[in-house]
Amino acid sequence: MAHITFKGVGIKAISACVPPKIIYNKDLGYLIPEAEIEKVIHSIGIHQRRYTEAGVCSSDLCYQAALKLFDDNQIDPASIDGLIFISQTADYKVPTTSTILQHRLGISQACLSFDVNLACSGYVYGLSIAFSFASQMGVKRILLLVGETLSKIISQKDKATVPLFGDAGTATLIEKGDYPDSYFSLNSDGSGANIMEIPYGGARHPSCVKSFEETTDEDGNTISGENIHMIGMDVFNFGIRTVPSDINQLLAFCNKRTEDIGVMVYHQANRFMTNFFSKRLKLSPEKTPYSMDRFGNTSSASVPLTIVTEMFDSEKYTQRDCVVMSGFGAGLSWGTGILSLTNTSISELVEYK
Repeated sequence: MAHITFKGVGIKAISACVPPKIIYNKDLGYLIPEAEIEKVIHSIGIHQRRYTEAGVCSSDLCYQAALKLFDDNQIDPASIDGLIFISQTADYKVPTTSTILQHRLGISQACLSFDVNLACSGYVYGLSIAFSFASQMGVKRILLLVGETLSKIISQKDKATVPLFGDAGTATLIEKGDYPDSYFSLNSDGSGANIMEIPYGGARHPSCVKSFEETTDEDGNTISGENIHMIGMDVFNFGIRTVPSDINQLLAFCNKRTEDIGVMVYHQANRFMTNFFSKRLKLSPEKTPYSMDRFGNTSSASVPLTIVTEMFDSEKYTQRDCVVMSGFGAGLSWGTGILSLTNTSISELVEYK
């Protein structure tokens, strides 16, 4: 595994934007037997999710989140030296969405920009990349935009994915400054690449007539080759095998204990899984914020979205000097970050307009 330490770099500000349209899991009677709906909701911990309207992309949500961050913190777009966009739902295959956002936000052309295609580990990976650039001479500020509109790539007739996924966009500003040391652990295992995948639409299997044909499995899930395919139990087993041990190893690397954790922010996969992690870590539930009940699994956006929704209130989760972030998902890839949010400005959540 890659253990990385950063000095003199930190998160100045975080913001998030969600679409106004609310989808309730209690209304999934067309897909899940009414007698089982409450059981499903209780198990995954997700009551409702947010969906974008047609024509609204991840970049639109990230754009509004960035405007909120700029306005709340008096940030001049000209001060941004780099822009990183992380998403599985980019605007186009070509060009990169990051360059579109650079121009749209009025950021100088003297700005490095690129896209990263990562799933639920994306925010932790993205922070490590942004911290790396911000550590270099000649670079002061990096804008990390992380968003997903997974509602556009799941089948609405698939019980494995419909109750889980929602849409959101976030913005995080990383900069040089008087920040405590930060630590990251980054990992991958391509042997499990098929556990979560969209089989068609890439160069390996281009979109074709067959890729849009729907098939129905023995459990009654109807899905095409252009939708997310997820083997839920394998995802669960992967998380159990990797996440608690990675957190413990990074804590040991930076000479910290579980008791030192002020806030533990998991990727919002499902409540049963994250509760299991906390029990394995012997971590108090009072240190673990959740947003999945209202927004579902927003993939790479879920960690910053949870920070915004739960830590905007300065009276909640006040011990912010040791915040642990954990992301894990498709790839397979997973990562852990340990850093301080003591001096981080957290904006109030905004809805897309």
